Amino acid sequence: MELLPDETRRFVSALVPDRDDTLREMEAHGEDIGFPTVGPEVGAFLRLSARMVGAERIFEFGSGFGYSAYWFAEALPDDGEIVLTEYDADELDQAREYLTEGGYADRAVFEEGDALETVERHEGPFDVVLVDCHKSGYPDAFDAVREKVAEGGVVIADNAMQSGAQDFATILEILEGSDPESVDDDTRGIADYLQRVRDDPDFETAAIPLGQGIAVSFRK
Repeated sequence: MELLPDETRRFVSALVPDRDDTLREMEAHGEDIGFPTVGPEVGAFLRLSARMVGAERIFEFGSGFGYSAYWFAEALPDDGEIVLTEYDADELDQAREYLTEGGYADRAVFEEGDALETVERHEGPFDVVLVDCHKSGYPDAFDAVREKVAEGGVVIADNAMQSGAQDFATILEILEGSDPESVDDDTRGIADYLQRVRDDPDFETAAIPLGQGIAVSFRK
């Protein structure tokens, strides 16, 4: 399913600012190994979001080899902090190498293991949170970090509309009020997350059809 018509997609891509050599190297690496990064259009939005809220601290649920973190890091002040979380030690080592290459490793904390356990060890507030872990774990990620999001901060969920794991049509049914009998864990995870942030009185949420679809929740 294409989220945007071809001309609109080209328009959005044409507005993405130039990337440095490291980001382009990371994009090529992702393509070579078939790793689904957020892509430059979402990456540029992440960086813009961090700039707009004046982010000083960022937390990622799922960092891979550091592509989204690199975009974020560019928006942080020199004394800012971004916490990367990743199960795969090799990917986390690659993230460290890329952020070192770009000159951003000094503002990065590299955490190997379960992001839910990691976030318990880090005090808030966080100005930006990216949720990009296992889709079934999205609701737990929001619950774990909800009270640690700064007022005026944002939670951004990647793959809000599609990925290789969930069924978009079923998510849409649930959001529109239906209760399908059989729903797989990943689809249920995304649907529950979206319902939760939509209905939370402390957050205001909008969907943006960039990349695989993102949901942006502003802490009021």
